[in-house]
Amino acid sequence: MADKKAVVQIDDTSFELPIYSGTAGTDVIDVRALGQHGYFTFDPGFMSTGSCESKITYIDGDKGVLLHRGYPIEQLAEKSNYLELCYLLLEGELPNQPQYDQFANTITRHTMVHEKIASFFQGFRVDAHPMAMLCGVVGALSSFYHSDLDINDPEQRKRSAHRLIAKLPTISAMAYKYTVGQPFVYPRNDLSYAENFLHMMFSVPAEDYKVSPVLAKAMDRIFMLHADHEQNASTSTVRLAGSSGANPYACIAAGVASLWGPAHGGANEACLKMLQEIGSVDRIPEFVARAKDKSDPFRLMGFGHRVYKNFDPRAKVMRETCHEVLQELNIKDPLLDVAMELERIALEDPYFIEKKLYPNVDFYSGIILKAIGIPTSMFTVIFAMSRTVGWISHWDEMLSEKGHKIGRPRQLYTGHTSRDLKTINER
Repeated sequence: MADKKAVVQIDDTSFELPIYSGTAGTDVIDVRALGQHGYFTFDPGFMSTGSCESKITYIDGDKGVLLHRGYPIEQLAEKSNYLELCYLLLEGELPNQPQYDQFANTITRHTMVHEKIASFFQGFRVDAHPMAMLCGVVGALSSFYHSDLDINDPEQRKRSAHRLIAKLPTISAMAYKYTVGQPFVYPRNDLSYAENFLHMMFSVPAEDYKVSPVLAKAMDRIFMLHADHEQNASTSTVRLAGSSGANPYACIAAGVASLWGPAHGGANEACLKMLQEIGSVDRIPEFVARAKDKSDPFRLMGFGHRVYKNFDPRAKVMRETCHEVLQELNIKDPLLDVAMELERIALEDPYFIEKKLYPNVDFYSGIILKAIGIPTSMFTVIFAMSRTVGWISHWDEMLSEKGHKIGRPRQLYTGHTSRDLKTINER
């Protein structure tokens, strides 16, 4: 029941639209009845449109708040781990110890992929982008579970979610190994989720690989801080694909494709490319001046955020992790020097402070991943791995709702009206 009403006046006709309030955030006007009056809304980019009702994630961009099921991301990053967060997003509550042990065991036992998956990679060129491989292989997973794809069965949906969370690191590491010409590495059940991913990425048969606890903690936090972010482009893509009844693997593949864009998941990769363009600390003033020049198309990547008009709460956690990693590895890299100087300027320069162009999560995650030794082409892959739990949680939430409908946006048509066709000889 709506507490308030919005009155719409068009010419001599007026009608009411209900206004609903959520548990937090902006009130929404229910415009579904507009069609009965011959109108619909026009909102390119969905800047003022709520596409669904959700209980999973809440963002207050003005205050710099990110809550998963009510828990602040800072507390989750400090006191829990990625698999606990996965359980929270999927089940609605944090697990107790027995629940966590069972869930972690389930994910661990699903990390292996069918041996035929390895042959899929042989169809790609060795210089193919890992995201292209990920998109194709994830979509193909449905062919291995065709008898377990009833999206109306909550248990089958849960099994699909567990498989995707477990197998994405394995497939992602396989994509990396293929590009560098190394043999695929099988997952190990004695390692944590983050440790296992680093093991599959960097171990080789010729020698033992010991996972650094500091790097494993950093990877786990990267996974956590990218796990879900409300109704962003890729999550909305997964929901839209899922609204047609598509299987979960096809929906996640659609999310991977959407995430690939440089304005979305490719932002940290774009940030590293910017650091490479700057090249050295002594050139920073030149590029900062260009960033301040409105007539110059150059933009500093990794600063500011479309949603957050304050400090990105994820960036606060990532900043701490970034400095821990750099201290652990003691790397001398001119690009990391450029990044740290840019960070200092952004946090002190009145221009950046006034415009709230704070370093965001992409800025710090790119630096961490580079320091660990992960190539920039894998940055978005790791983002997709992390976000899979968010995508599948939203997909499951949508299918759990009664009366959900296939997504079908409208349009403002500005093309030709009806025309008579002339034959080709008459044109």
